[in-house]
Amino acid sequence: MEKKQGFFSALRDEVVRGLSPSRSRARSRSVSPARSNSPMSALTWGRKNLTGGAGGGGGAGGGYYLAQPEQLIGRSGSLRPVMEGPDPDEGGGGGTIGESKRLGSGLGHWVKGQLSRAPSVAATAAYRRNDLRLLLGVMGAPLAPIHVSSSDPLPHLSIKNTPIETSSAQYILQQFTAASGGQKLQNSIKNAYAMGKLKMITSELETATRTVRNRNPSKAETGGFVLWQMNPDMWYVELAVGGSKVRAGCNGKLVWRHTPWLGSHTAKGPVRPLRRGLQGLDPRTTAAMFAEAKCIGEKKVNGEDCFILKLCTDPETLKARSEGPAEIIRHVLFGYFSQKTGLLVHIEDSHLTRIQSNGGETVFWETTYNSSLDDYRQVEGIMIAHSGHSVVTLFRFGEVAMSHTRTKMEESWTIEEVAFNVPGLSLDCFIPPADLKSGSLTDSCEYPQEERGKNNTLALSAAHRAKVAALENGSFEDHRPVWHTDV
Repeated sequence: MEKKQGFFSALRDEVVRGLSPSRSRARSRSVSPARSNSPMSALTWGRKNLTGGAGGGGGAGGGYYLAQPEQLIGRSGSLRPVMEGPDPDEGGGGGTIGESKRLGSGLGHWVKGQLSRAPSVAATAAYRRNDLRLLLGVMGAPLAPIHVSSSDPLPHLSIKNTPIETSSAQYILQQFTAASGGQKLQNSIKNAYAMGKLKMITSELETATRTVRNRNPSKAETGGFVLWQMNPDMWYVELAVGGSKVRAGCNGKLVWRHTPWLGSHTAKGPVRPLRRGLQGLDPRTTAAMFAEAKCIGEKKVNGEDCFILKLCTDPETLKARSEGPAEIIRHVLFGYFSQKTGLLVHIEDSHLTRIQSNGGETVFWETTYNSSLDDYRQVEGIMIAHSGHSVVTLFRFGEVAMSHTRTKMEESWTIEEVAFNVPGLSLDCFIPPADLKSGSLTDSCEYPQEERGKNNTLALSAAHRAKVAALENGSFEDHRPVWHTDV
């Protein structure tokens, strides 16, 4: 059935009539179809019309055919023109340059200009890069709520003059320590090493007017990480995902982070453990973290009956972590310990930050981490979780309801190697970088920021603001917001 002739069909027929068969075979090129809303429909059009279709002819007598699969232009429904040999218009055709110039070279340049209106691959890469910054900034190297030392002994189980919530938590921790390998074996560990693979993806974006879900697993960013720990209270992590690397460390006195887009900065507040170590890699620090927790009840998690331990960050620590217009209001940690095995199978923490701009509205950011720990296996007598999955939710809300946004991110990881008491590991491995900047960054700087320069008189305070004015039009395909992420 004959289709209605379009612009590119007419252009193809005109070029075919002006070329001899021998000339066509020497300089065959594929013509891009008219723009379509769907890349797949455009690709189907090309297969039907460029491989032996009417007008151009196939085989020896035809001049036009699809020599190789056409490349999809990022975030566009059009197809990139593909040429089998050097383009004579670019000076690579030898003695045929003059002939090509006589055959409508001006029209060819006009067609190229029309096709160049499609969004460039560089723009697509920029969106992907900023999304990756958000993933790495929030999920790369988050810290635990409070300062603990792995060398601190667990409190002795006490029932007399002790609230039932506290004594129950102490008993649960005793069971957890025993199930993880025992306190004696854990105290013999001087340093540890872990290496694993991970996958990150921004799975959902919700605004006041729309919700966009990303169900394409090919958009996930893959990579790996290496974690080193050493007593007392020293750790170092390198995490490389999607071509970007985040490094963070602690020498026992300060915590620092380094990203390619911001450089090295110290973390505000007291020295705190790395949350990634609490995800089934460091049972001794995990037990010390919940030493002051309370048992608040029971809950079934993934089919397992669990005890729930709750830990609230004290006001002094919250105040020390706050800076400028960013105030940490609360940070709560929940641990779910299996009643059957005694091991930690789920960990959840949530912190709320209030950002008060000078003379502007008050914005709140609530960050919630949910991590499931699986595949516990013994490594040198210590039970280590070898896989897990985290879901992180960023919820922004304030006085204006239309500015409320919710971003959901996910991370899956597997542990490839674990070793304890590694020979040769020294204090030199935990030295902070030489370019460490004195200006510290608070937890609020993990959030997207769009209006950092509103008040020039408060340039330092503006670094902590988190406003995403463009999120109302956000999506994962054509209108994704440009995230500005600080770590």
